[in-house]
This record gives sequence, structure tokens and C-alpha cells, in this order.
Amino acid sequence: MRVAVYCRVSTDKEDQINSFESQKRYFAEIIGRRTEWELCGIYADEGVSGTSTAKRREFNRMMEDARAGRFDRIITKEVSRFARNTVDALTFTRELRGRGIGVEFVNDGINTLEPDAELRLAIMGSIAQEESRKTSSRVKWGQTRRMEQGVVFGRSLLGYDVKDGQLTINQEGARIVRKIYQWYVFGGMSSAGIAKRLTEEGIRTARGNREWNSGVVIKILKNEKYCGDLLQKKTVTPDYLTHQKRINRGQEAMVYLRDHHEPVIDRELWERARERMCRSRSGKKT
Repeated sequence: MRVAVYCRVSTDKEDQINSFESQKRYFAEIIGRRTEWELCGIYADEGVSGTSTAKRREFNRMMEDARAGRFDRIITKEVSRFARNTVDALTFTRELRGRGIGVEFVNDGINTLEPDAELRLAIMGSIAQEESRKTSSRVKWGQTRRMEQGVVFGRSLLGYDVKDGQLTINQEGARIVRKIYQWYVFGGMSSAGIAKRLTEEGIRTARGNREWNSGVVIKILKNEKYCGDLLQKKTVTPDYLTHQKRINRGQEAMVYLRDHHEPVIDRELWERARERMCRSRSGKKT
């Protein structure tokens, strides 16, 4: 019998990497003891969540190989390693069973080719899904508490470097930010005009792009970080299964800390920029 192995670890931390390697050794030993089994592939996803299969490249490769008839059986450690989404667990095991391919969950004692397997799988899948929900809730709670303590979540931006949860001024980027505010407030330039001038001067955006646009400029003019404040939870993840981020439109309370870090510009200049934008919301160009 041609047997494939699927294993997954949910993070890329060092202790989990060791677990990842131990899983592969564990399955190699199991198959080695079964003389009628032939190992024909190990599919191993590392550092990805189990709540959705969309981003699990190896899982999807395994399913494609199953459809191509490259193995007869899949073994995996437990239902929570295979899927933490009940719908996915049932959908994929049904498809595999329809192709004559069984999935054996070693720790859970489930073989999907057995008559009562789907009932047991549904129960175990529901338990795994609920555990994912609880884990997501705990992680969210912990992140919010850290935000309240001033830990920065997010990536570096023009004028600031983010490292180990702290913001530090990047002087080269800060110089560009100051220009933008001065041109906008004192020079009376529009956001489109500023974008054009930055492009003409060969100044690159925070992402290294050569061309600026008014949207990028407006985003800089609205960013409270430049006056020393910190607003977090601007986006939320409402569905723990899909992990898709959405703009926070009141679904969760944001975390705002005044005078959190060293400002790039003084508060008065930042507020004057905001006032001009507010006056321009009637439809005039900013």
C-alpha cells in the first residue's frame, strides 16, 4: 500500500521546529514497522494555521497528488493537525474516500474508511474548531493588553522603524515626512501636487516605489504616529477561520495612547494639517 504522511506545526518558533522534525521521524518509524506499507511522500506545512487550508501549500499539493492517484492512504497525527475547521475536515476526507483513499488519524484512532468514521470525525473536528476559537480569543486578549502597555504591533513606516514592539525615528524618512507637512500646511500644496513633486525629486516611498500618489500622501498626513500618538486595532480579524483582516468600523474598541513616542513633527503642525483636510471634505481637492 502506498502511504503518504501529512504533518503540520502552527508556528515557526524553535520549539515547534523541533516538533516538526520529530513528527516526520515519528511517521517514518510507524511506516517502517509496516512491511506492507510503502512511504511515497511526506507533506509538511510549517508555520501556518490549521483553521483554513487556503494557505497550506503542502496540504493542497497533497490533495492534487491524491487526485492524480499517487497514493492509497494518508496518515496524520490527529484531526487538529489535518484541519481545525469541521467543514474542511469532512469535505476533504469525503473526497478522498470517494477516490478510495483513507485518512488515518493515529492519535484519535480514526480511519475514514471505517463505517462510523464520519461521525467520530465530525465530533473531533468540532472540538478542534472550538479550541481554535478559544485560542484566537486568548491571543486577541493578550495582544490588546500589550497594546495598552504601549507595545507596537505592525511594520515600519516612513520616518519610523518598528523593532521589538518599539518605534524609533528613522531620520532620513522623518525628513521626508516633515517636508510633506510643511508643503501641505505652509505651502498650500495639494496632496496630488506633493505626490508629483516627490516623484520628480526621485524620493521613494516607504515601500521603495518610485512613483507617489495622493492617497499615500493623505495617509501620511492622517497618521497620528507622526505627532507622537499611537492608535492601534485599526483593522480587526472578525473570523478566526479565514484570518481575513477588515477595517475596524466599531466592531472592537481601538487602543489610543497619547504622547507614546518621540514625534517627527510637533502636535500643532499635525493638527493644522488635519484641520485643512477637514475643511476640504466638502469635495475640494486636498
